Amino acid sequence: MARAFLIVLDSVGCGGAPDAAAFGDEGANTLLHIARACAAGAADQGRKGPLSLPNLDRLGLGAAIRLASGEAAPGLGATPEGLWGAAEEVSNGKDTPSGHWELAGVPVPWDWTLFPDATPAFPPDLVAEVCRLAGTGGILGNCHASGLPVIRRFCEDHKRSGWPICYTSADSVFQIAAHEDWFGLDRLLALCAALAPYLHARRVGRVIARPFTGDCDAFHRTANRRDYAHLPPAPTLPEHVMAAGGMVHGIGKIGDIFSMRGIGKLWKGQSDADLFDHLVRMGREAEDGALVFANFVEFDTLYGHPRDVAGYARALESFDAALPRFLDRLGPGDLAIFTADHGNDPTWRGTEHTRERVPVLGYGAGRRGIGLRAFADVGASVAAHLGVALPGPGRSFL
Repeated sequence: MARAFLIVLDSVGCGGAPDAAAFGDEGANTLLHIARACAAGAADQGRKGPLSLPNLDRLGLGAAIRLASGEAAPGLGATPEGLWGAAEEVSNGKDTPSGHWELAGVPVPWDWTLFPDATPAFPPDLVAEVCRLAGTGGILGNCHASGLPVIRRFCEDHKRSGWPICYTSADSVFQIAAHEDWFGLDRLLALCAALAPYLHARRVGRVIARPFTGDCDAFHRTANRRDYAHLPPAPTLPEHVMAAGGMVHGIGKIGDIFSMRGIGKLWKGQSDADLFDHLVRMGREAEDGALVFANFVEFDTLYGHPRDVAGYARALESFDAALPRFLDRLGPGDLAIFTADHGNDPTWRGTEHTRERVPVLGYGAGRRGIGLRAFADVGASVAAHLGVALPGPGRSFL
């Protein structure tokens, strides 16, 4: 049996990107700074003491941080027992599609369109198109913002006017927040789906629906988020696996990121805990020759962007504690690779992603270091394990 599990811990970077300064991120290091905060007693909310990730560290997490950034993370000093290294990106972005596509063997050959950090952020013709599609007299927001604060700021206006809340970030995204009852979930999804081709033609990477419920003093975003992503510029790893006769299982938002290209079955849930249950089940049920491609997004959305160091540490420790449930389901011939798509240092200024190298940890590929690699090498290695040809710049490290 030969199966592969490619598991992306969204935003769990490890610093050291050689071009970080060009993105304003020189010195950012998600894992290192979380570990330092924990060791200093500055992240004891809901947890206590040094960062404890024994299972990931045994695979080589601490060694990967040292390799990527030249610095040791407190509490992560185990001798690696798995395959370990770090990878850096060549695509000119620090966004989710760029990271995932490149991990899947296809770097992005263009520069994404970014909206200016000004108010208003969007050109009049775009605002007019949103209003036409939504059937409203205007939009709210029209600025750079983080999701929760922008909803909090415009919630009462949204309830009164029915206008959608539109905002962006340092990534190439156009996000629309709307209440599932006041505006309507189906209406929000239809608006984003209709707007996506208009923005994709302008090289905007994603249109994201951000539904929420509840009153303005106690609202919460729901699991009905939907990303309408630009198509990858070439066939990616999942498409090549499917073309070779293998099954591809997507867990989490993988289907959105790849616009369902090459995704045979999609498994979603209300939380990362639900997604982990799917991962464990796939460890038991996935077919011979299958690729299971998973994204765990809450590190990024719930803790990285809101700059919640303690919450990020809790999420990492929870994932690590659950990890044996998955690894115990794997058998001879199975390969699991744990990596990330970018950084989101919760100690960094602002609320955006950070340009970082990412750890690459392997289970089922022996005990060895692979050094500094390219993102595309991850996809090439998974393809090699499955016996699938993957054209492109990646080189297998297996």
